[in-house]
Amino acid sequence: MDVTLEKLDERVPKVQCGTGSAPVNLSGKRTETKKAPLPRPLGPAGGCFFRNVFGPWSVLPGLFFCSEKERDQIMLESLEAALYPIVVNINTYLSSYILVFLLIGVGLFYSIRTRFVQVRCFGEGMRKVFGNLSLRGGKQEHGMSSFQALATAIAAQVGTGNIVGGSGAILAGGPGAIFWMWVIAFFGMATIYAEATLAIETRQKDSDGSYRGGPVYYITTAFKGGFGKFLAGFFAVAIILALGFMGCMVQSNSIGSTFETAFGVPSWIVGIVLVVICGFIFVGGVQRLASVTEKIVPIMAAIFLGGALVVLVMRAKYIPDTFAMIFQYAFQPQAIIGGGFGYALKEAISQGAKRGLFSNEAGMGSTPHAHAQANVTDPHDQAVVAMVSVFIDTFVVLTLNALVVISTLYTEGGPLANGYTGAVTETLNKTNLAQTAFGVVFGTEAGAMFVAVCLFFFAFSTVLSWNLFGKINAVYLFGKKAVPVYSVIALVFIFLGTVMSNDLVWELTDMFNNLMVIPNAIALFALSNLVVRVTDRKRAAGKKG
Repeated sequence: MDVTLEKLDERVPKVQCGTGSAPVNLSGKRTETKKAPLPRPLGPAGGCFFRNVFGPWSVLPGLFFCSEKERDQIMLESLEAALYPIVVNINTYLSSYILVFLLIGVGLFYSIRTRFVQVRCFGEGMRKVFGNLSLRGGKQEHGMSSFQALATAIAAQVGTGNIVGGSGAILAGGPGAIFWMWVIAFFGMATIYAEATLAIETRQKDSDGSYRGGPVYYITTAFKGGFGKFLAGFFAVAIILALGFMGCMVQSNSIGSTFETAFGVPSWIVGIVLVVICGFIFVGGVQRLASVTEKIVPIMAAIFLGGALVVLVMRAKYIPDTFAMIFQYAFQPQAIIGGGFGYALKEAISQGAKRGLFSNEAGMGSTPHAHAQANVTDPHDQAVVAMVSVFIDTFVVLTLNALVVISTLYTEGGPLANGYTGAVTETLNKTNLAQTAFGVVFGTEAGAMFVAVCLFFFAFSTVLSWNLFGKINAVYLFGKKAVPVYSVIALVFIFLGTVMSNDLVWELTDMFNNLMVIPNAIALFALSNLVVRVTDRKRAAGKKG
């Protein structure tokens, strides 16, 4: 998650005039301060008079001096200008306050209730994942193999936010933010254990042997009657919009801008190719998607892991200082980000918490759809595998990116050795921080191209998984007959994402992504006894064995 999706809480929208150049953005996402969209100005035939009399509301009388087409355009832009700051403020409060405390609370709650299952059963999960690892899981009669379900979940979790989001957390909260990411991920492993357990425990099996599972099914298990249906319906609509449609648009925008910026390929050509590939995979159903993710996820992980390790080997003498900074600035962040101790510590913790939570997606309700497809009989068996996905997302991918950034840019002689202050703020930002860091070892051009390739794999795999998650909820709401219509609409959004960008759409994606957390977290609290029973049952069986 990501949006994997990048939370741009530091942005304060302002309606103002003027233009400016923006730094190259290989992520395809809005990561710089944006201005709220402005209504179209009035023409000379009375525009000055109405601007003097009505000020910013001059657009209203101006509607009478336009053609019907221009009037529609003005009204649309005015609506966007009005909605944009509202949605931004909603996202700020949700992502910075409400959801952070809610998700941390869920993780801490389940850590205690399961007797820290993320510690007791971590080794078991690693053995299940890597003990018989194969990139050819074989065609399943229905559902996915355990590893295919894991790969599909990781495809959703490891996105552009791992690179751009992690970089943003370091810039805003200092290197110590990484420590707090680790803390959040530790508790998140217990949360995702609960999600996977409930997804399999409450899933439904169709007549053709396929599975339907996810938060909508355990929400209606937790709450019977109208309230449960309302929460489940709210979640389903939110995830279809946030991930299935607009979220895939954001990711395809990343792919299109990446190829156009790094390789000079026109974005519309990228869009056509992407639609053809995605359409082919979507038509093949769950089995074809699983076959793709079980191959692409290890490949993309190996590429990023290899590149990061090369950089760390070349910067080996700075590794001790890098870890020292992470731990030192976790508790003394004012030394690197400035301000008073209280403010700096709050910033380091909040940045680490937010980026960590929205990167590994634990508690957000997305990855349970993938784990519900696993062909396992005991929910515990897949739940411990699910914990590994959080470990890979945060403790491997996100941490490696952070180590590269800190060891190249924050150590002695680096441009950020004295913090993110002064002239460096004009040239470095979260959109180009990673490519700058890799460029220290690879060279500027090669560093940018390496990050571009990684972002492509991350974004493409996320599109595949998010589409599946949205489709499962479309079936819940409208039945299987809705799948063709849903798939066509999703492909349209994917293509549009490569050729256009809209600030309000990006913010609405974040808002629905935030909102879907609430019903999922409520159900997690309500069904804790069910999760504990599964855990205790497995422990009892282990003692007998």
